[in-house]
Amino acid sequence: MYAAEAEYLAAGGPDEASFDLLAPFFAPDVELHQADALPYGGTWHGHEGMARFFRKMGEVWETFDMVEQEFLATGEVAVVLTQVRARARATGRELGFPILQTITVKDGQITEVRPFYWDTLAIADACAAPGAGH
Repeated sequence: MYAAEAEYLAAGGPDEASFDLLAPFFAPDVELHQADALPYGGTWHGHEGMARFFRKMGEVWETFDMVEQEFLATGEVAVVLTQVRARARATGRELGFPILQTITVKDGQITEVRPFYWDTLAIADACAAPGAGH
């Protein structure tokens, strides 16, 4: 899935690449839970929700590179630590941050993703358009 996500982003991401690259990895009723404080916060449901989520990510981030990944646990629930290097589209600011994800897999497809960010405020601030207050 991470390789497909990298291919999707390299092809231009939302509106440039097809979500079909990613769809086979996600169950039709997949749920993605993002921290509410993030510009793409909330719960995203199903393939349409995932497609909308990736579109929103493309609006927020100019680049979003997963520079290092460590699989801490595998099985029905995988735990993945990812070091990210990203550049916010609104501000041009670059930051590096870790994301720890729990990924639930059933019958070979992802049914739930729960990412945990170290500092959601730093990410939200980096992505805030100039003049936007918190």
